[in-house]
Amino acid sequence: MLDFLKAPVIAIQEFYVLFGSAMRNLFRKPHYWDDVLIQMDTIGVGSLWITSMTGFFSGAVMALQMGKALQQYGQTGKTGQVVSIILVRELGPALTALMVSGRNASGIASELGSMKVTEQIDAMRALGTDPIQKLVTPRMIATAAMLPALTVIADLIGMFGGFIVAYYIYALQPREYWSTTWKALDWHDVAEGLVKPFIFSFVVSLVGCYYGLRTTGGTQGVGRSTTQAVVTSGVLIFVLTFFITKFFVYSSPQ
Repeated sequence: MLDFLKAPVIAIQEFYVLFGSAMRNLFRKPHYWDDVLIQMDTIGVGSLWITSMTGFFSGAVMALQMGKALQQYGQTGKTGQVVSIILVRELGPALTALMVSGRNASGIASELGSMKVTEQIDAMRALGTDPIQKLVTPRMIATAAMLPALTVIADLIGMFGGFIVAYYIYALQPREYWSTTWKALDWHDVAEGLVKPFIFSFVVSLVGCYYGLRTTGGTQGVGRSTTQAVVTSGVLIFVLTFFITKFFVYSSPQ
């Protein structure tokens, strides 16, 4: 009667086993630091352009919309405040994670999936190398290091995009915009804006690795795993955004 629950329960169990193994490998040798640096370049530097563009136009759109709404009440000067709060707390972490997920979760799943269907992972085990230690843990470390950094860059560029709109469309002076932008933020907002991408990094990296390592069915299976990785990581990012935001809302100082 409940047979339809078996597949998702098994999938959740296998994912947690993968997560536990990858975390345990942080304290076990060997540590493949060369692979970590390569993945940091691929995931971080390779995603810089797309996350920067996303951040810039996110800030510009928010300034355009909120400036128009605030103009009706004569509060255009608060445009920078609204843009900074929304970017740092919510849109910056979520959109950056989604962009990195679309680019790298799919890439990880396709790369590991191709290795799986061509039996390279089986050959790695036969030679005495732990595939999780070699393939999963470096990607997890690299994503955890680079996603918060990408989020900070996207936030700053987004604030600049908001400034361009506020200055040229609503004639808001630079001093007025930037002073309200920085004063609107406190350490609680900064903490929320950094905790979110750090948690999202495990979703992006491990979901991609999970679907890549369980790929079957040749080239069609690789494509299927890639799609599942992007969809699952995207949904989990939004779900986690709700719960993390709820935690910070109720723990914020009154």
